[in-house]
Amino acid sequence: MTLEWRHVIVHSADPAALGQWWAEALGWVVVHSSDVEFAIRPEPDRLPGLEFVLLDEPKKAKSRLHLDFVPDDQDAEVARLEAHGAQRVDIGQGDQPWVVMADPEGNEFCVLGRRRQ
Repeated sequence: MTLEWRHVIVHSADPAALGQWWAEALGWVVVHSSDVEFAIRPEPDRLPGLEFVLLDEPKKAKSRLHLDFVPDDQDAEVARLEAHGAQRVDIGQGDQPWVVMADPEGNEFCVLGRRRQ
């Protein structure tokens, strides 16, 4: 038996708006859009992707699953994401080498330290 990882599902009050935000933040392409879901991928035929699915209730607590990103330059990437609408958030992480951020709907993600050569 083989499993193919297709998507990470993100529940959203506005799947198209949040999906478009992530597509622009990551430089990914839109592969599907409807009234209730919006899917993006790194390239049209490359998996896994992110799929934003309508859920008509607000986020209530810290996310149980989040994405980690490793940039070439952490400071520059954090500044770029803040300019794009992300916010730094404190989820009790203390003083760490990564930066915890949230997208426009409050979903946490981390920008880790610099890539190792």
